[in-house]
Amino acid sequence: MLKPQRSVLFRTEPKPKIESDPHPADQHVGRQIATVRVQSDVSQAQLARAIGISFQQLQKYENARNRVSASMLYEIARSLGVPVGRFFEGLPGNDETHVEARPLPVDERLDFIASAEGRRLIEGLVNLPPRVRGRVSSLIAALGEELALLNTKADCETAGESPPAECRTV
Repeated sequence: MLKPQRSVLFRTEPKPKIESDPHPADQHVGRQIATVRVQSDVSQAQLARAIGISFQQLQKYENARNRVSASMLYEIARSLGVPVGRFFEGLPGNDETHVEARPLPVDERLDFIASAEGRRLIEGLVNLPPRVRGRVSSLIAALGEELALLNTKADCETAGESPPAECRTV
């Protein structure tokens, strides 16, 4: 008895290359998870514990090394007390009119707070007595103001014939 032959498909073009970079939507959602978490004053360990994953896995979600499933995104949103749609705000093409949406502004302060250096600084400040913490905060603010004045003065000295408004004296 003859067996029917199976048709064999031969690939004529090379196998599609798997992208190594995360999709921009995954990157956006990861950044939004980190932003909402930091704004909610929740550590990675606390959020991970609340949703039943390791903090390393949460880091992978926030850095878009792993994609977040719909059910996990739901659990993250529920734990942080925000609607799931919050993680998609500012994502281009995500509005009802399909008009190009502007991405949310990146706040350098959130990036710093989320960094290891920022967490160490905050932990050190929190461990100080309230009165000392207030004085350290005032000192840092004064240093920032002084640096801003020095930078403005340097900018005014190099401005030449058409100095900016802040360089003109009244």
